[in-house]
Amino acid sequence: MITENTKKLKEWIESSDNIVFFGGAGVSTESGIPDFRSVDGLYNMKYKYPPETILSHTFFCNNVEEFYIFYKDKMLALDARPNKAHLALAKLEDQGKLKAVVTQNIDGLHQMAGSKNVYELHGSVHRNYCVNCYTDHSAEYVKNFDGVPACSKCGRLIKPDVVLYEEGLDQRTLNGAINAIADADMLIIGGTSLSVYPASGLINYYSGHKLVLINMSPTQYDSRADLLISEPIGETLGYCLDI
Repeated sequence: MITENTKKLKEWIESSDNIVFFGGAGVSTESGIPDFRSVDGLYNMKYKYPPETILSHTFFCNNVEEFYIFYKDKMLALDARPNKAHLALAKLEDQGKLKAVVTQNIDGLHQMAGSKNVYELHGSVHRNYCVNCYTDHSAEYVKNFDGVPACSKCGRLIKPDVVLYEEGLDQRTLNGAINAIADADMLIIGGTSLSVYPASGLINYYSGHKLVLINMSPTQYDSRADLLISEPIGETLGYCLDI
């Protein structure tokens, strides 16, 4: 459904030339990747351990086999493809209007769609390294390995380059995201509940007057938005970029 606010968003995009997009799990749900906190999300699925426990540094170190059973099953959606939101943002960057994508997602769909300047706050499933010799391995290698994936070079354990609970964000990535948001003349936030710190605090670095929130459910920052859109993000951005 195209609303008046969606039409206004399109006008704002056309008149801006330093846009930053900050997105979360809701950007990829239209590609078939479940989020964490919705009714059908990972937190509401039944496993031997809660997902937030499985996806912790301590659990990875102490229960690596159980970790990889869950990780391969629910975190490696390698058949997923970019949706209209990813494609619209890549088109916007190609036009020179979008300067950066800041994402909490680890699926790599922004890059698959063609986006180049992407700050992956929580890492990527497409980067995996040996804890001993740091040899890189693909997500396909990890997914298809029988059992706990071992390094093809030295045989030691492989760890996904994703930020687990209890681990800090990469400081260089975080600083890049902060600088991009601080310099933006327009900040579009989409598909995130803005409830996970420190990522949620990035909104505080924006000082402009074109703060757009696109989310199907309310967030704690709705009152700060200059434009609030409660519609599917793919449909919304697809309309704005004629996709």
